[in-house]
Amino acid sequence: MRTTHKRAVLGLSLALVGSALAACGGSNSSGSAGASTNFVDGKTFTLALASDPGALDPQGSAGSSLIQLSTFAYDSLIGVDPKSGDIVPQLASSWKVDGTTVTFDLRSGVTCSDGSPFNAKTVVDNISYVENPKNKSPFLGVFIPAGATAKASGSTVTLKLAAPAPFVLNSVSNLAMVCESGMKDRASLKNQTAGTGPYVLTKANPGVDYVYKVRDGYTWGPDGATTAENGTPAQIDAKIVANETTGANEILSGAVNAVQIVGPDAARLKSAGLTSVDTTIVIGEQWYNHEQGRPTKDSAVRMALTQGADYGELGKVLTSGKGTGATQLAALPQTGCTGDSVSGNVPAFDVNAANAALDAAGWTKGSDGIRAKNGKKLSLTFIHDSALGTGGSAAAELAVSKWKAIGIDVTSKELSTTQMSTPLFGTSDWDIAWEPVNVNTPDQLVPLLSGTTAPKGTNFSFINNADYTAGVNKAITKPGAEGCPDWLGAESSLFKAADLVPFANNLVPTFAKGATFAIGAQLVPTSIRMLG
Repeated sequence: MRTTHKRAVLGLSLALVGSALAACGGSNSSGSAGASTNFVDGKTFTLALASDPGALDPQGSAGSSLIQLSTFAYDSLIGVDPKSGDIVPQLASSWKVDGTTVTFDLRSGVTCSDGSPFNAKTVVDNISYVENPKNKSPFLGVFIPAGATAKASGSTVTLKLAAPAPFVLNSVSNLAMVCESGMKDRASLKNQTAGTGPYVLTKANPGVDYVYKVRDGYTWGPDGATTAENGTPAQIDAKIVANETTGANEILSGAVNAVQIVGPDAARLKSAGLTSVDTTIVIGEQWYNHEQGRPTKDSAVRMALTQGADYGELGKVLTSGKGTGATQLAALPQTGCTGDSVSGNVPAFDVNAANAALDAAGWTKGSDGIRAKNGKKLSLTFIHDSALGTGGSAAAELAVSKWKAIGIDVTSKELSTTQMSTPLFGTSDWDIAWEPVNVNTPDQLVPLLSGTTAPKGTNFSFINNADYTAGVNKAITKPGAEGCPDWLGAESSLFKAADLVPFANNLVPTFAKGATFAIGAQLVPTSIRMLG
């Protein structure tokens, strides 16, 4: 028996735009880019990535570059049709959800890149690995519900949930499965692959490129996709191209076949006639560090930062005037919920109110215009992801000027996606962060917005909002979209308290030249076709 569900798209990444948290793409109505004639075999498909993934363990980081690379060498239990968003067979041929019990029946004949068979016990080992907090997988509670246990019987895997999980298939469909050799030697996954996927890594050159060779005889891709199709690339070269203008120039010259562009270079590529897939994402998302001892633990400081900047204006600068206001946290297609948790709930731009909040909290301005309290200046560290492009840099500069006007000294630091993970999940040395986290079902955000804090957990901003938790506890008891009013209400409580500020959505295009492809959770490897 197979139950059809819409699939979650995590990313960009949990996805983010090049984010240290998770980045995945979604798809527009077509889900594909490029012409569809004159397919040619034996070619290399070159993909430009905005940042280096670091270690390649597919369950060790939620960075967008890593998640994309993982799709080349690893499969998930279930796949997705990039046009419809429907769950389709992949490693599992069928599945069933019955309350808090989920069963997957594995297809026969699946082999790992080393030739060994892939079996149900290995699936259980993967789930157990993610579930073990000692392993610090960012996908605990995100791709695999916390507290879940699994067991194997023949070719069947039974997943027992500790609590109701209304979008469980959406979540599980994102988890890359590692083969037995990689499970036994996790350190080997730093610069090697051990998966069942359509490609196998042949070269890892950090900071430069990652090269993958196609696997002959691969027949178990999403909904039966194979590598025997005409036009399938013989090789994939994923190049690290951090500068968007460089990436745009390279696709125009034919040096790369696909590149995602966040900033104004997109207009240049569209005017040149390149086709693209446009992905709806949250691109403007402001996080505050609530950890004890940080200035932004003070609700008055968070409220002043929120009211002291015009987020409508910041959103226009960030998106080069192309974006819209944010409406909810889980915005990727196919969205699990429709509605608006943002409008009317984020405190409005009001400089007088921002100043009054700081005055009332005892933060007084000195002769230099910077506020202080108990002899300590109100000095904050603001980190933002370079993957946000030139618009992100300009918007960050504008935000700093607005905050300085109300007496807050803010030091801005632009970091690469990989670099962002250290302060967010490691040192916690930050106060404000622009790092968009993109998912399409609200339950996937719960570990980031509550629960165990970094570095042991994924609640990197140390949020502890009782109203949000109460809303989640109510929503999670209802199946699928039935709980959406409660999910959206829970989110709104975060915004009212200035715990988090989503302020801009955008359509981010992935451009194509010399190839066609589809985008679902990421660019789908088995959809790539090279053109003559």
